[in-house]
Amino acid sequence: MHAVIVWWDLSASGQTIESMRAYLREESVDAFAEVPGLRFKMWVSDPDANRWGAVLLWESKEAAQQPLPSRALELIGYPATVAHTFDVEATIEGRYETQQLGRRGLAFDESAAAVQQ
Repeated sequence: MHAVIVWWDLSASGQTIESMRAYLREESVDAFAEVPGLRFKMWVSDPDANRWGAVLLWESKEAAQQPLPSRALELIGYPATVAHTFDVEATIEGRYETQQLGRRGLAFDESAAAVQQ
């Protein structure tokens, strides 16, 4: 398995965390659901530092090298500020109450969506 972490400082971009959340809801999440070899993708944000990024878990290094259905680079206007790749040493799933992991987080939280409108 292979992991990738990417991170943008949005300070020099016309995009905001809120506009990127809309991009997730309207386009990106659905597109990544169809990517072969992608086991997991988690989008993350840090409002205090105005940063936006993602953590991806791949079945293989080769799968991680394929072209992705993302317009983040186009929308933000420049490459990720930080991009790292890692070999995965081990994985585990812990105990949890919520069975469905997909479509969780602030981009799909109705109260967060209402605040930006």
